[in-house]
Amino acid sequence: MIEAIGLSKFYGPFAAARDVTFSVGEGELVAFLGPNGAGKSTTMKMLTGYIAPSEGIGRIAGHNMMEDRIEGSRQLGYLPENGPLYPEMTPLAMLSFFAEARGMSTAQKKDRIEAVVEICDLSTVMYKPISKLSKGFKQRVGMSQALLHEPDVLIMDEPTAGLDPNQVRGVRKTMRRLSETKTILLSTHILQEVEAMASRVVLINEGRLVYDGSVDGLREHGGSDLDDAFHALTHDEAV
Repeated sequence: MIEAIGLSKFYGPFAAARDVTFSVGEGELVAFLGPNGAGKSTTMKMLTGYIAPSEGIGRIAGHNMMEDRIEGSRQLGYLPENGPLYPEMTPLAMLSFFAEARGMSTAQKKDRIEAVVEICDLSTVMYKPISKLSKGFKQRVGMSQALLHEPDVLIMDEPTAGLDPNQVRGVRKTMRRLSETKTILLSTHILQEVEAMASRVVLINEGRLVYDGSVDGLREHGGSDLDDAFHALTHDEAV
């Protein structure tokens, strides 16, 4: 459902990502790990068609996202690190706008807005300006727009960044629920997220893939400790 095939992105001599290759099968929830600046967001943007790769191919549900982005996007819900929110709108107005932009009928729009409001627990804030919401609610609004068109594939970039423990708990609960019916690639550098939600890990460092396997397999790189394993695979001896 998600395929990265030799994805690279160069900015002059700097490689933000280099030859990143992995795939995510139907029904998997895969954690996409790496230190800050490792190339996680760049890789996700290439996978979603948001930016063009210098080399390689990104596919969503079999669609090449540079050649067939519209069809691929019908299958994809994408939540970037800073989601596409309009602060002057209410959640209801924003969801209505996105539904109309996607060509939903009046009946579809009503049904899907009701569904994502329930999934993301937004009923108490639907008429408040987004600018007045807490970061946790803003994350939920961003997630709701990613789910609005009922995609089969979700790509989420740091969905719990900056949230308090209760908000993180709520997002984890939502992600576990979604993983029952969706294929999910979840970017994070918080190792607790991996243990709480993921069945598999893809780890990159300095733009290159350095691990692709099970959570238990990752632990073996650090003597059964995920923190130690992450450090062993990503730290720079010169630092």
